[in-house]
Amino acid sequence: MQYFKKLLEIFIVSTRLGFTSFGGPVAHLGYFHQEYVRKRKWMDEKSYADLVALSQFLPGPASSQVGIGIGVMRGGVLGGIVSFIGFTMPSVIALILFAYFAQQLGLMEFGIIQGLKIVAVVIVAHAILGMAKSLTPDLTRKSIALFALLITLLIPHNLSQIGVILVAGLLGYFMFSKKEEHDGLSLQVPFSKKVGLVCLSLFFGLLTILPILNSIISSTWLSMVDSFYRAGALVFGGGHVVLPLLEREFVPTGFISEEAFLSGYAAAQAVPGPLFTFAAFIGADMNGWLGGMIATFSIFLPAILLIYGVLPFWHALRKNHHIRGALIAINAAVVGILISAFYMPIWTSAIITPLDFSLAAILFFMLVYWKLPPWLIVLAGAIGGVLIKMT
Repeated sequence: MQYFKKLLEIFIVSTRLGFTSFGGPVAHLGYFHQEYVRKRKWMDEKSYADLVALSQFLPGPASSQVGIGIGVMRGGVLGGIVSFIGFTMPSVIALILFAYFAQQLGLMEFGIIQGLKIVAVVIVAHAILGMAKSLTPDLTRKSIALFALLITLLIPHNLSQIGVILVAGLLGYFMFSKKEEHDGLSLQVPFSKKVGLVCLSLFFGLLTILPILNSIISSTWLSMVDSFYRAGALVFGGGHVVLPLLEREFVPTGFISEEAFLSGYAAAQAVPGPLFTFAAFIGADMNGWLGGMIATFSIFLPAILLIYGVLPFWHALRKNHHIRGALIAINAAVVGILISAFYMPIWTSAIITPLDFSLAAILFFMLVYWKLPPWLIVLAGAIGGVLIKMT
């Protein structure tokens, strides 16, 4: 009974954070620190810092993985799942509802979609500036980012993105292996390495088997699961970088229109919680609420399997200079991939007239210099889109 009370507590606290955590992954980590470390003291400062470091090491949504890890430390295997559900559920429900009302009300006719597409331009531009500053501080890493930009822009295929990440990792394995040593691990993992091995086996097994099954079996549902799972498994650098992978999986194939895709991405900025819940909008636009739920499960499953799989082995991985060096170069390549996605399809489909550019400049100023919350930027963008439509 005591254990179930603990799980209920995890669920209540994480759900409240899911309703109130606006501002992206960096802000989420701040909310987590305040709630879990300072207020509730579920973890000490060092353990939390180690958990954040682990989330940066892995592909997938960093804030969600930290939330899952905190749940694991507090309530074991089930604690991580409960924490994930609580933190993710509010934004998933909001985006599924947005997909439904966007279709029913014909929002594009009022210019709202165009405004939201311009919001996407502003949000991604801001993400590029922040990531480039932290992930490409020297000429070598800037050069890797340029290489990734050119390849993914000139060869717009999902395999080119995967290839860029692999090549960058190989370069970093040799070029950045002499970086400084980190402190030792203080996390106490409440399950064995066998559980970790099972999760890692599932992660790599699904990554291999799903594309094969998708090529053999003609099924929209299987194709959707495969695409979302690969996107969740191959994204380094946070939610913004999932955009090009998802866009090139679903827009050219006709599963979702470019307008709906970008409007959903913009709407995802307005809701609290992880940006990966953008998948809920795409799935709901394709196949209703059930599609939204399956899409959400598919894109988050790699992150869940990885955090459970790597936690017991994190100490050894963190001490490996070569692996850390590979991740440094991969993060630099992510910046180039993000710039490529910024140009096409985001910029090319949204900024068409001087009025579009003017609205983008105003929204960028509001976000970067006035530091207004993202939901207000989205609201202003929607209103601006309506006004542009009326001119």
